[in-house]
Amino acid sequence: MRGRVLLIIGALATLAFLATAVLGYRLAGGPTDPGVPTHLLIGIASILMMLFSHSWILIYLVATGGAVREAVRDQGADAFFDAASQGLRRRAIPLAVGATVLGFATFLLGAGVIPNLVRAWIHHVLFYATVLVQGLALWTENRVLGENERLLSDLDGRLTSPTLEPIPHAG
Repeated sequence: MRGRVLLIIGALATLAFLATAVLGYRLAGGPTDPGVPTHLLIGIASILMMLFSHSWILIYLVATGGAVREAVRDQGADAFFDAASQGLRRRAIPLAVGATVLGFATFLLGAGVIPNLVRAWIHHVLFYATVLVQGLALWTENRVLGENERLLSDLDGRLTSPTLEPIPHAG
């Protein structure tokens, strides 16, 4: 459940990112529009929230993975748990990193639009790509965190059970 709170932050970051776009598309005066500073401020805040959310979800998965590895090593739990935990991390990493990198690229190149160093359409394409990858990242992280919770619960049940039976390995 703890990891799921970070998904809420990720969802709020996505909403803030969308609000940034609404503000950006409403800028009528180009780089001299008085709304530009607000657009930039909300943009950086939403990107930092994305970074925070994805980073802490990955840290949470690494930390729980370390606990699983320790249980396998020290308490004789089935190695299946360690392999499953590693697989969950591997599923979450690419999209979490991708959303964050795209978000920062959107922000940085968007700042280049103001002095006409970058074409606005590049900033717009990056925005839409970021929203798509951010949505996929949150969806994947939600699934991975749910599977991680079940894995930890199953492991806990195996460790507290008076008899440890082998776990059937899923293919």
